[in-house]
Amino acid sequence: MSELRTKAEHTKAIRELRRVVLVVNTRSRRGRHRYFEALRLMQAEGFRPMRTYAVMDPSRLPEILIEALDLQPDLLVVGGGDGTLSGAVKHVAHRDVALGVLPLGTTNNFARSLGLPLDLAMAIKVFSRGKVADIDLGMAGDQPFANLASFGVSVEVAGTVKPWLKRILGRAAYPLTALSILPRHTPFRAAITVDGRRHELLTHQLNIANGRFHGGWQIARDISIDNRRLVAYQLGSGKRLRLLAETLVRAAGGRWRSLAGGPFVTGTEMLLETDPPMPADVDGEVLLRTPLTIKAIPNGLRVMVPPGFVDT
Repeated sequence: MSELRTKAEHTKAIRELRRVVLVVNTRSRRGRHRYFEALRLMQAEGFRPMRTYAVMDPSRLPEILIEALDLQPDLLVVGGGDGTLSGAVKHVAHRDVALGVLPLGTTNNFARSLGLPLDLAMAIKVFSRGKVADIDLGMAGDQPFANLASFGVSVEVAGTVKPWLKRILGRAAYPLTALSILPRHTPFRAAITVDGRRHELLTHQLNIANGRFHGGWQIARDISIDNRRLVAYQLGSGKRLRLLAETLVRAAGGRWRSLAGGPFVTGTEMLLETDPPMPADVDGEVLLRTPLTIKAIPNGLRVMVPPGFVDT
C-alpha cells in the first residue's frame, strides 16, 4: 500500500499537472467506436495523456494496467464495461492514483454507483471539474470487487449471454438470457451470518452488493458505494414464477422488490454458506466457491467523481 496524498492535494495535482494515462478496452460494447473520440475529448479538456492504450485483447489488460501504473500517473482513465473496470480496480486499490471512469459497457453499474454521467463527453469533464474521493471496496475471500458478488442464475447468465445480444439490446440482454435459463434452474438454500445472526432463505438468485446498481437498475434508494456496508438481497424466492415476475418487472421498469417482500440484510462482514456449495460471480469473474466470507473495505479505492458526490 502506497502512502496517499490528501484528497484535496490529489485533486489539485490532477487539475494542474494533468499526469494521465488512458486505457480503453476496444472490445467493450462501445469502446471499439469511442476510443478516438475519448482521446479527442480529453485533449479538448486540456489533457495530453502520457500514454494511451487501445486494448484489443482483454486477456492483456492486467499487464497493460501494470505498465500504465508504472508511469506513475495521478489519474488512470479506464474505458470499458464493468468487467474491465473491475479488473482496473484490483490494480488501483490502495494506491496513490485515482481511477477515472469512461462508461463504455452494457450496464455501467460502477459508473452509475459513482453518480457519473453516462454521456462520454460529460464523463470526461468530470476529470477536470470533479474531485478525488475514497470509496469502499468489497472483498470476497481474497478477491476485491467494486460492484457485486452473486450466486445462482446470474452465474450461468454471465457465461451464457451472447456478446451480439448485449450490443443489440444493452442491459435487457441479461434478464432475457436469465429467462431462457430459469426453467431448468434448481433453487438453493443459503445462510447469511451477520453480527452473530443467521438469516436463511431458499432462492434461485442471491446478490451481495457493494455498489448501488445491478443490471443497470438501482437496487435501493438508500444504498451507497461509500457507506462501509454491504447489502445482501435475493431476487424472487425458491419459486420460478416469483423470480420470473421480478425479472420481468425489473426489465420493464427497474422497479425493485426486495427479499421477496422482506428486508435487506446489511453488514460490514458476511459469512455466506449454500447448500449445495456454489460458484460465485465476483464482478463478472467466476473464481470462488461458497462458503465464503465477504467484507466491506472502507476507503479502499481512489476515484474521480462529480463535485456533488457525497464522500464519507
